[in-house]
Amino acid sequence: MQYNDLGATGLKVSHVSFGGAAFSSIYGDFDDRKSIELIHECLKRGVNYLETGPWYGQGSSERTIGKALKSVPRDSYYIGSKVGRYEKDVAKMFDFSAERTEAGVDNTLRLLGLDYVDIIQVHDVTFAPNEAVVLKETLPTLERAVRDGKARYIGIADYDIDLMKEIIEESEVKISTVLSYAKSTLFDNRLQNYTGYFKEKGIGVINAAATGMGLLTNRGPQPWHPASDDVKAICRRASEYCKQRDVELARIATWFTLNQPGIDTNICGFVDVKQMSDTLDLSIGGLTEKEKRVLDEVQVKFFDKVTLHWDDVELPAYKDELNKLNQSS
Repeated sequence: MQYNDLGATGLKVSHVSFGGAAFSSIYGDFDDRKSIELIHECLKRGVNYLETGPWYGQGSSERTIGKALKSVPRDSYYIGSKVGRYEKDVAKMFDFSAERTEAGVDNTLRLLGLDYVDIIQVHDVTFAPNEAVVLKETLPTLERAVRDGKARYIGIADYDIDLMKEIIEESEVKISTVLSYAKSTLFDNRLQNYTGYFKEKGIGVINAAATGMGLLTNRGPQPWHPASDDVKAICRRASEYCKQRDVELARIATWFTLNQPGIDTNICGFVDVKQMSDTLDLSIGGLTEKEKRVLDEVQVKFFDKVTLHWDDVELPAYKDELNKLNQSS
């Protein structure tokens, strides 16, 4: 396993890390016992960074990971969690207030069964009512959590990299990490435009969603995926191309992401030991010659001259739902 410095934190994290979103209904049902076994096997294979948050299963991810870590020495892993995004109910989904943030940190520690997390991140800052709430309430509350020994470092996590950069520039609270997702992929590699900036600031770069949350897989994405039908259609054609050549699109997409420079750790959401082993083996052994050839062909045929994204989809949809709720109340 390759290990990298996570910015200026002093944490040396595995290049492949473990994402806890799978321990929820987001990607389908999960088995608690098998999930605990999966976490243990991941740690045995050298993965030392775990990523979770209250949004994933409204606590089920943190709870499952907490059970798995009971028998694991605390100094053998790092863990990051989040505040800001919580409930499925749109009216209660986001809350960046100081009061809710403080309660969120405490609940996370309770579910994980830990005294502290290594990184506490503001989740999906895009959905805050305004940046002032994040700058004046969320981040200062997290700074107090660090002073109180409940967390070691503060991060922000969002789809909008420009917004994360803007908050870093304006924040009086030290931000040590950023978590970007679906922006270091075959169809959208814009994270590379920002890694230099983050490195200059001593900020650790965490990347997630190498497959674009399921778009770059032979199976395809979940029904809830926010991408437009046009984006899904292009990715579906790429997956059909791979199927015809007996190549798994997820493998070549993951390999592409794992080999992008400037990224300290890549969060992968494993669903079972087989998938985990395949990904870790891929990170070390690389692609077969056939897979390399198909990767080159897929890049040229489907993604060479286009950047696919859903930059302006989720926030307007969320605001529309809130407006409907307000009008009906």
